[in-house]
Order: sequence, then C-alpha cells, then structure tokens
Amino acid sequence: MAIKLLIGGDIVPTASNQEYFITGDMEKIIGKRLRHLLSEADFSVFNLEAPLTDERTPILKSGPALSVQTGAAHGLYIVNPYFFTLANNHIMDQGEQGLRSTMEILDRYKIRFGGVGKNAKEAREPYIYEREGRKIGIYCCSEYEFSIAGSSTPGANWFDPLESPDDITRLKENCDYVLVLYHAGKEYYRYPSPNLQKVCRKMVDKGADVVVCQHSHCVGCEERWQKGVIVYGQGNFLFDYSDHECWKTGILVELVIDEKGLNVKYHAVTKIQNGVEAMDEMSILDGFAERSKQISEEGMIEKLYSDFSERKLIDYEMAMLGRLGRNYFFRGLNKLLKHRLAKMFYTRQMKAVLWNYITCEAHREIFLEGLSRSWKRDKG
Repeated sequence: MAIKLLIGGDIVPTASNQEYFITGDMEKIIGKRLRHLLSEADFSVFNLEAPLTDERTPILKSGPALSVQTGAAHGLYIVNPYFFTLANNHIMDQGEQGLRSTMEILDRYKIRFGGVGKNAKEAREPYIYEREGRKIGIYCCSEYEFSIAGSSTPGANWFDPLESPDDITRLKENCDYVLVLYHAGKEYYRYPSPNLQKVCRKMVDKGADVVVCQHSHCVGCEERWQKGVIVYGQGNFLFDYSDHECWKTGILVELVIDEKGLNVKYHAVTKIQNGVEAMDEMSILDGFAERSKQISEEGMIEKLYSDFSERKLIDYEMAMLGRLGRNYFFRGLNKLLKHRLAKMFYTRQMKAVLWNYITCEAHREIFLEGLSRSWKRDKG
C-alpha cells in the first residue's frame, strides 16, 4: 500500500490572517483544492518559521524578530496536525522563552516537531515516521544564524559539515527512506550556490533520498543526484510578510512510496488574498522545470552565482562600513554616485585582506569568536 507525504514550505500566521488561525476559520486561509490535497496525505510537513508566544522578548539580531500569538496554534493544527520543522533562522527570535513556549504548545496539541532542543545534541535528534511496515526518517537542520543551539544552550540544529553527514548515515541505517529539510539558501535567489549544491549532494551521498531546501522564499529548481532528489527552494506556503513577487508562489513536494520505490511530484500553490490555494499555474512549474534543466549545464551554477554575488557585493560592503554605511545621507549620496563613494573605502589591497580574513579558516575562526564575544558583551 502506498504512503503519501506532503512537504510544504514556510508557514507563519501574520497580522492579515492571524485571527482566522485563532478562530480556526480555515476556509478563509486554505482553498478548497488545497484542503483536498492535504486531506489525501498520510503525513504532512511544514516549516514553522516563527515562535508561538504571547510574550515579546525579541533578541538582538540582523533582520526582523518574528512571533505568533499562541492562539494561532488552533489553526496550525487544522492545517497540519502532523509535523513541523523548527530548524530555521527565526525560531529563537523571542529568545529561550519563545522556543520553550512553542515546544510546549505543539506538545499540547500533540503535533510532532524536530530540529530544535535544549542543546545541540537534543536538536540533532531526527524524527522517524512509521507506516505500512516502512520507516521514513526526517532530519531537520539549518544554516548558521542567530537561532543555533549550543552545547548547553537551546536552539535549532546547525548543519555541521563534520557531524551532520554522519547523523544522516546513521538515520539511513535505521530507516527505509530519509528526508532532509535544510533551511538554507539566499533569499530571492532561485538557484543553489556552488557550495549549497556540494552540501546537498553530500547529504544524498550519505544516505538522504530527498533533500528539500527551504528559506529562500522563492520557487527554485530541482536536481537529480545519484539516486536522490534535491529541491533548491520551494517558496513559501503561507507567509504574508512581503509584497515581493516571489512570496506569492510556492510548490508542495509530494512523496509517494510504494512497492516500486519513491516517486516525487510537485503541486503549485499561490497566495489568494490572505490565504493560499493549489492552482493549475503552469508558469510556476514550468519555470521550476526550466531552471532545473538550466543548472544541469556544465558551469552554469558557478556563472549564475558569480553574477548574482557581484550584484549583491555592495550590500555587504556597506554593512561592513558600520554606522557610516547605515547613514542615510551617505547611502543616498553613494547611490547617486553609482556606489563610487563606497568603493573609495575598498582598495584592491583592502579587498585582498578582507578576502583572506573570511576565507582562511584560522583568520575566520578568530574573527568570528572575537566578534561574538564583543557583540554578546555589548548586548549585556
């Protein structure tokens, strides 16, 4: 007998629809066709990208500190009573109390979750779903941002290149199939970086059957590697936070497991007013297929990422100028002068020094440790 798993992207109740989550009025949020798709699945998985808490204790971080009222758990349970990955860059936005509140509420609703814990060891623990005599292991992990658990501090599971591949291998030894949910990639970028591709391929080499990269908030592309399937970006499921075109579309990843093995297919979803619906929107799936074909060309991923990185470099250069780079007058004048003002601070020699500090393991380790201690001391 076949087993059907449905994997959705980022879900966050927001101001425009949070009341419907609280009252459980899912007809205002989940379209009829999408409700039917969800009801057909034996098991569904989503990324809950905000803590459930009624207490505001935002941490100091880069980017917004999100939170969702605890009452919204009612609607989250109606949408997905099965499993949430919490390994993402926002789960610690309200500090330890936010994570603790989230875990307690999901436990209260008997919703399973993974990718977080009271320390790094606990956060690494996978979840195993059993049905029809088959075991499907789910490993949840994230790139290193402000949410990561430490040896004695709570948070999300970091994809540790020295430890996580072994975690995946051990999971595969105990399961028939392994799904990795990796919160990684660059926002609004529809392709993998060369390093992201390398990491995801390694996951497959170590035992993953399917790797789904979330976090980019846009529909990306797919790669078939060895016997595995890698999805580089599935877009949002429902995250009404931005008017950017990328935020309004996504894909659901459907896994069907039967006696013949594993089959993967995709469904397009589109934001409709304050909710989301499954659509016959071929432009979404056609674009996904076209980009998937594109990255199979030799050297294409490197070229696309190199061009993208050059366009984005000015953002990082401005950030590294500290307060000057954030000064409204300086930013406006720099833009007027087509970034020539900022470039005055970065000679070719200075760029070589920065490159060395960031790429060399010894320099980077010292820089990060020193910056971390200074930042935490300032924060205190």
